[in-house]
Amino acid sequence: MVESLSGFGIPQDEISKLLGIDPKTLRLHYAEQIELGGIKATAKVAQNLFNMACKPNREGLQAAIFWLRVRAHWSEYTPRPPAEALGKKAMAELEAGTAGQGTEWGHLVN
Repeated sequence: MVESLSGFGIPQDEISKLLGIDPKTLRLHYAEQIELGGIKATAKVAQNLFNMACKPNREGLQAAIFWLRVRAHWSEYTPRPPAEALGKKAMAELEAGTAGQGTEWGHLVN
């Protein structure tokens, strides 16, 4: 039960209250179950996400995109060079070129 509750994200104080023991006693006697609960829950969710990402449907596409962003660090955004690496003129040109991105009036800029 401790492993399952820990995996669900129930705080240790609440688990100990449910069991009728002090939180220190819970950590002393159930440390492995507390640790394994989180690991097993994460593994199960990751397995489900992986299975979804492998399906040829809309949900699979969304799961695959999420998986690649998080696990493979993929991004549709090009990282911006550090400001100190650019001169004032180059930085102004960069900012002018992206001024309307993400706004409703972005198509008017350029």
